[in-house]
Amino acid sequence: MGALAPLLNRFGNERALTVIVFTLDESSYSRELAPLAGHYPALKLGPAWWFHDSPEGLMRFRERTTETAGFYNTVGFNDDTRAFFSIPARHDVARRIDCAFLARLVAEHRLPESEAEQVARDLAYRLPKQAYRL
Repeated sequence: MGALAPLLNRFGNERALTVIVFTLDESSYSRELAPLAGHYPALKLGPAWWFHDSPEGLMRFRERTTETAGFYNTVGFNDDTRAFFSIPARHDVARRIDCAFLARLVAEHRLPESEAEQVARDLAYRLPKQAYRL
């Protein structure tokens, strides 16, 4: 993560800039990237990707990053066209995992239901649209 230091030192506090980071090293999400995203307004966590793009991997991403980075320092779920016809199913799985995570927070009285509903909408629509300027 040291390679990010010059970029973040120079532009990390620029709210007009969005830097979206992805990693194949799942442990670096909670160890390095989530704390950085929680500190630098320009830095956003890309979703669990490639090897972590499964129901279990998506849930681990939420469990390991949300406490430090929050929901709003992530970009929701995005996809590529490597498997074009699976995109709707993959987005459905991502939304279901996010909602399961939110439901657990509601059941544990850590998040009001009305706030969880708003976060679910933001994760599914507003955050990706905002991050990728769509």
